[in-house]
Amino acid sequence: MGSDRLRVYGEAKLQDSRLLMGLSGWMDGAEVSTGTIKVLIDKLHAQRMAEIEPQGFYIYNFPGAMEVASLFRPHCKIRKGVIREFEFPDSSFFVAENENLVLFSGREPNLNWTDYGDCFFTLCEQWHVKSVYFIGSVAGLVPHTRDPMLFCSVSDAQMKPRFEGYGIKFSDYEGPASIITYLTTIAKGHGVEMVSIVATIPAYVQGANPKCIVATTRRIAGMLGIHVDLDDLQASADEFEKKLSEIVQEQPELAQNVTKLEQDYDNEIFSEMGDLKNWLHQKGIRLD
Repeated sequence: MGSDRLRVYGEAKLQDSRLLMGLSGWMDGAEVSTGTIKVLIDKLHAQRMAEIEPQGFYIYNFPGAMEVASLFRPHCKIRKGVIREFEFPDSSFFVAENENLVLFSGREPNLNWTDYGDCFFTLCEQWHVKSVYFIGSVAGLVPHTRDPMLFCSVSDAQMKPRFEGYGIKFSDYEGPASIITYLTTIAKGHGVEMVSIVATIPAYVQGANPKCIVATTRRIAGMLGIHVDLDDLQASADEFEKKLSEIVQEQPELAQNVTKLEQDYDNEIFSEMGDLKNWLHQKGIRLD
C-alpha cells in the first residue's frame, strides 16, 4: 500500500478543512506554485506535521546530458570541501489550524502515481479535508506589467459556477498529463472536491517572478477567505517590475512586443466586461 509511506507527526484539529498544494517541476514556472505555498506557510506560521516519504516515487539517476540529468538528482550543498546538506525530494504537509487549512509542498513524483495518490488522500481523510486546491503556473502570452490570468479544471462540473464567480476561465487542453490531473480525476471517489488552478506567466522572464507570486497568492487567499499581509512582498514585486521594465526599454524589439501583449491583454479583459464597457462607450469613454 502506498499509504505505508505516509508519516504523520502530529494531530491536526481540523474539520471540513481545505488543502492548498503546490509542486515543483512541470507546472512551477517562475516558482509561482511552490512560491505561493511558501509565502502562505510563512505568513500563517503553519507547522509541518506530515510527509510522504520519497522512496519509490522518484528517479535519481537519469541518463543523458547534465542539463537533463540534474533535474532528477537529489540536491546537495558542499562548503569548503565539507558536505553540509544532502536532500532527497520533500513532500510535506503543513497545518494552519486557525485557518482550517492544510498546505502541501512537494515535487511531482516520477513513479508510482497511484501509491502517491493513496498517501495523499489517506491524509485528506485523516484530517477531514473536503476541498483541495492546486496552484500551478505555465508560460503564456502575458506581459510582466499585468497580473497572471488564471485557468482551472475541476473534479466535478457542479463546481464550475463557483470559479466563474472568481473570474477564472476553464481549461481546454489535450496532451501529456500531470500528477495533478490524476489526483483531480480520482478525487471525487475519495469524497473530496478538487480544482487545479493554473496561472499564466510572462514567457520572456526567466527565474522566480515575485510579482506573479504575490498576485497569485493574493487571488488564492481571497478564494480561501484568508487575510494575509503581503505589503512587504508587494514592495519587492513592484521593484522587480520596475527593474524589468527598464531592461525591456533597452531592447526596442522586445519593448514593442511587450506593448502588443499589454494591448491584447487589456482588450481581452475589457471585452469580457460586457455591459460596463458599453455604458462607458455611451459616456464617451472608449477602452479600445
